[in-house]
Formats: sequence, C-alpha cells, structure tokens
Amino acid sequence: MQSDEWKAAAPSDEKTWKLLEKAVLAGVVEQRRARRWGIFFKGLAFLYVFGVMFMLSPWASLEKSAALKSHTALIEVRGVIADEERASADNIVGSLREAFKDKNTRAVVLRINSPGGSPVQSGYIYDEIRRLRGEHPDVKLYAVIADLGASGAYYIASAADAIYADKASLVGSIGVTASGFGFVDVMSKVGVERRVYTAGEHKTFLDPFMPQKEEETRFWGSVLETTHKQFIASVKQGRGERLKDKEHPELFSGLVWSGEQALELGLIDGLGSASYVAREVVGEKNLVDFTQKESPIDRFAKKLGVGVAEQISLWAGLRVPAMH
Repeated sequence: MQSDEWKAAAPSDEKTWKLLEKAVLAGVVEQRRARRWGIFFKGLAFLYVFGVMFMLSPWASLEKSAALKSHTALIEVRGVIADEERASADNIVGSLREAFKDKNTRAVVLRINSPGGSPVQSGYIYDEIRRLRGEHPDVKLYAVIADLGASGAYYIASAADAIYADKASLVGSIGVTASGFGFVDVMSKVGVERRVYTAGEHKTFLDPFMPQKEEETRFWGSVLETTHKQFIASVKQGRGERLKDKEHPELFSGLVWSGEQALELGLIDGLGSASYVAREVVGEKNLVDFTQKESPIDRFAKKLGVGVAEQISLWAGLRVPAMH
C-alpha cells in the first residue's frame, strides 16, 4: 500500500524539482545578465573618469602650456575651401584671430595643402589676413604650401607676407571653373519629356535637362570672367612686384607649376617647410597649432549632410563657380 502511494507521489515530486531547477537556472541567468550590465556600466564610468583625468592631465595641457611661451602659431588649411568644410572661412578666420591675439605669437604660419574651392570663402580669408596684418604689423604671416596650393588656396597664400613651398609642390592654377552635365539627348532617346514652369526668362539657364542657349552661355562666361579678374587683382595686390606676370602672362591662364618653377616666376619667395620657416625665417622653432578642431560627431554629421547635397548636385549636373 505504501509502495503504491510512493509511486503516485513520485511524478509530483519530479515536477516540483523541475520547477525548482528552472527557477534556479533563471536566477543564475538573471545574475549573469546583471553582472554583464554591471561590468558595462562600470566600464563606462571608468572611461568617463579616465577621460576627465586625461583632460586635466599634463598631456592634454601640453599644447596650452607651450602657447604660454614665445612660439610660432601654426594654422592648417587642408582640403577643399568651402562652407561647412574643415577649411571653411569661419574655421580659418577664427584660427587666425586667435593666433594673432595671442601675445606670445612671434609669427603665423599657414600650412596649405588644398586644391582650392569657393571664391567667396577664399576671398573672406584673404581679406581677413590683410586686415590682421594691418592690425598687427609686428606679427608676420607666412604661407607654406605642402603638396598642393592651387587656385583658391593660392588666392589665400597671396595675402601672406611671404610664400614658401617644396621644390616639388604644385602651385598656381589661377583660374575659375564651373561644370555640369547635359541630359537633353538622353531624355529624348528614352522618351522622357521635361516639364518645368518658371517666372523669369532665364530661370532655367543652368538646367541640365534643357538645351543650352548661346546668349546664356555667353552670360555665364562673363560671370566666370569677372570672378577670374577679381582673383587676378587680389593676387597682384598681394604679390606686388615679386610676381613676374609681365614677362609671363600665362601665370593667369590656370596652369600649375612645381615649387621650383614657381620660385622663378615670383609665385613664391622660397623653398622650405613649416618647421624650416619657423626655425630659420621666424627664429622661433616652437610651433603651436591654433587650427580649430571639430568633434568627431560634428565631422560625421557634416560629412553626411554634404555627401547628400553633393549627390543631388551631381544628379542635377550643376556646379557653382569654383577655384579648382
């Protein structure tokens, strides 16, 4: 009789043990999850504390402490000169003002590696360089061209007291360009009709899906020619008698020269790097970087926005005037 009762109770006990086992396992899993999250948040807290300690450490303030003594201020002009880019007028002008304002700045060096870009942005920087030079006559500004200092980048450089480059640097390209695509024949071949409604006789003159008109082509050429003349006038104003343009009118044709050739043509004043200029020309080898820096998040956001805009521009076949 007792044996039968035990057999009847056994399945019930087995279920109970299984439930207990599941409960224990669930508790273990939950503990593991809690431990993992705990490690994660502890890691974040450690990184935060480490970051704060680094910001307050001597390494982070090394450049700031270097700026507390006599130095040559360095400002980088890298990449395309355009609004919202690393080499925008806002960034470069802000850096220039900080460098000139610093009482320990012996001289300013613009280290340039750029194909050019917007004539407007380049003009803003050019004008600010000349203004600051007038406001701080005792602080010289030198432009140093690395691999490339062409078009709008040379426009900026011409405002400096003197320009240096490597013998193999590419210098010049004093010209203006605007480009696009025409899709008129493609549209007709695929049987697509363009429909556009405007108010203004020439409102569609840059539309890549509309045929070009001779009158509008001449007008656009006059816009580019005017911008080119402004470019030439600024370069002549900046370089003065050093520029051998009377003997070499091709200087303003858009051609580009090596640093060695540019020296002979009066486009630059000497051969040397930024450290050479600081050490041998300025006489202060202590270089302090005044280039404005962006956070990684800002850079990503800007690149994403600019990338989308560029794709739309390419699709439309439209390019604004640029010093490239």
